[in-house]
Amino acid sequence: MDNLDYGIIGNCRSAALISKTGSIDWCCLPEFDSSSVFAKLLDEKIGGSFGFNVDGSYDIEQTYVGNTAILLTSFSDGENAFEVYDFMPRYHLEGGGYHSPPEIARYIKHKSGRPKFTVQYDPKLEYASGKTRTYVKHNFIASLTHAESFDTVFLYTSFNKNAVVEGREMEITEDGYFLLGYNEKILLPNTEKMYLELERTKVYWLNWSNNTPTYRKYNKEIHRSAVTLKLLSYDKTGAVLAAATTSLPETIGEVRNWDYRFCWIRDASMVVKVVSELGHKNVARRYLQFIIDLMPDKDEKLQIMYGINKEKKLTEETLEHLSGYKGSKPVRVGNAAYIQRQNDIYGILMDVIYENLVKFSTDIANGEDIWSITKGIVWIVDKHWQEADKGIWEFRSEDRHFTFSKVLCWTAIDRAIKVAKIFNKHHKIEKWKPLRDEIWADIYENAWNDEVKAFTQSYGSKHLDASVLLMESYGCIDAKHEKFVSTVEAIEKELSNDGLLYRYKNEDDFGLPSSSFTVCTFWFVNSLFKIGQEEKAMEYFDRLLSYSNHLGLFSEDIDFKTKRLLGNFPQAYSHLALIECAINFSNKHSEEKILESMRE
Repeated sequence: MDNLDYGIIGNCRSAALISKTGSIDWCCLPEFDSSSVFAKLLDEKIGGSFGFNVDGSYDIEQTYVGNTAILLTSFSDGENAFEVYDFMPRYHLEGGGYHSPPEIARYIKHKSGRPKFTVQYDPKLEYASGKTRTYVKHNFIASLTHAESFDTVFLYTSFNKNAVVEGREMEITEDGYFLLGYNEKILLPNTEKMYLELERTKVYWLNWSNNTPTYRKYNKEIHRSAVTLKLLSYDKTGAVLAAATTSLPETIGEVRNWDYRFCWIRDASMVVKVVSELGHKNVARRYLQFIIDLMPDKDEKLQIMYGINKEKKLTEETLEHLSGYKGSKPVRVGNAAYIQRQNDIYGILMDVIYENLVKFSTDIANGEDIWSITKGIVWIVDKHWQEADKGIWEFRSEDRHFTFSKVLCWTAIDRAIKVAKIFNKHHKIEKWKPLRDEIWADIYENAWNDEVKAFTQSYGSKHLDASVLLMESYGCIDAKHEKFVSTVEAIEKELSNDGLLYRYKNEDDFGLPSSSFTVCTFWFVNSLFKIGQEEKAMEYFDRLLSYSNHLGLFSEDIDFKTKRLLGNFPQAYSHLALIECAINFSNKHSEEKILESMRE
C-alpha cells in the first residue's frame, strides 16, 4: 500500500484505521491514547492486524455508508459476494448519555453465492512489545500479554472460533459478525444483536450529520470532513485530538515522527470554531468545559497541549522494537513539545470563546468562568506578549519573535474586548484598547520586510511562512490591504510548489522540509480567494481535493513529487481548513446564484 488508503471508524472514545482491503491495521483500546492492539501501520511484520483474505478473483471496493462513520468494504467475484460493515458502536441511551463501548464491530452481510475467506486475526497488545497469546474459549477468543503490564482483548464471533484462529478457509452462507472488545461481555452477543447495534449506530450518525447544513458546492467534502472531526473528539473530557495516530512520518525515512493523539489547544480550538460554525453545539460545549477545568491560576501559563484525560505530563519515549511506517524510525509515544512556550494559543482560545458566545450566547451556563478566563488571558498576554517563543511550528531550537504568535496576541486582546462588550464590562474595554493598539503597531513595524515586500516568519527575518496568511482570517489586516496582497503574492512565489505549499523554506532542527503541510495549502487557497484571485483559488482547491485518499480523507502532509499522503492521519488541521475553504466557495456560489436569479 503506497498511500494512506485507510478509513477511520470510531465512537468518540477510540478509533481504528481500516485498509481499503478491510484490514484493521491500527487500533488502540480502550481509548485513543491507550497502547495499540493492532499496529501493522507501524510495523508490517510484528505490529498485528485483523483482516480477511480472499483469492485474487475478488474485486474489493470501499465506501462510507452515507454521512456516517460506518465503513463498508465489499468483496465480489461476480457470483459470490459479501460485505463487511465496520463500526464502533455509538448511540444515545434512553436514560441519557451515550453507549460508546471500547469495541469494534464487524458485521458480515452475505450478498450472493457461497463466498469463501480466511481470517487474519493477529492482535499484538501493548504496541507488540512482548508475546501476545491467543486462546479459544467456550464463548470467545481471548488474547493476552504480560509484556509491560497485563492486557487482554476478547473476540466474539458467529463463525467457527478455531477456524478463525487457525486461519482456515470458511464459507459464508448467511450474515455473521465479529465483535472485538476490551472487556469481557456479560450478555453474549449474537448476529441479531449486532445488526441492531449497526442500525442504532447508523441512526446516531445520520442524525448527527443532519445537523450539518447543506451546501450548494462541496457538500459531500464538508460532511465527510465534519464527521472526521467529530471522530477525533473525545466525549469523556471534551478534548479534541490532532490525529488518531502516532509516528506517521512527514517524509518517508526521516525522523519527523510525532505522537498526535493529544489535545493541542491551538488545533482543538480551530476545530471547535469550525464545528460550531456548522451548528454542532455539544462538541463546543464539552471543549469549553475541558478548557475551564484546565485553566491554571493567574500567571501559571496554559500548556500548548494536554493529554485527552487532562494529563499535563506527556513524557516522550521511543519504541525501539517497532520498525516504523515504511521503515521510518523512530516510533514515539508521548510528546516532548508539551513543555514549549507558544504565545499564539491564547489568541486562538479567545477567538473560539468569543465565537461560541456569539453563536450560543443564550445558553452559556458558565459565563462567570468564561469571564474569569478572559481576564486571566489578558493578564498573561499583557505580561508576556513581548517575549520570544517556539512558534506554531514548534521549532525545538532557539526562541524567536514569530509574527504569527504576535498576531495571535493581538487577537487575544481584540476578542477579549469583544467578550467584554457582550458581558457589559465597559471599564475593561477602555483599559484593554491601548494594549491592542500597541501590539498592532509592533507587528506592522517589525514583521514587515520592505525588501521581500511581505510580512515574514519572525521579526527581522527575510524568511516567508504560511502561517502569516492567517493575519487576515483573524482580522488583523484587511484582505484588500496592499501589504496583505503583496504577502500572499510573495508566499506564492517563494513557498508554492505546483500549487502545494511549504510551511517555510528556512532550515529547521531537522533540515529543509521536503513535503507540503496540507493545512498551509488550504490557507493559501483561502487567501487567494480573499484577495480576489477566485478562479485560481478554485483551481488549486479542486486539485488539492484530488490528492485525498479514496474516501476523501487527508493526513498532515502531501509529498511534493508523488502526491502521496504523509504524516499523521486523519489530520484535524487539514479537515477543518478544507471546511473553511469549501464554505467560502459555496457561499460565493450561492451569492452568485441569487444575483443571477434577481437579474432574471
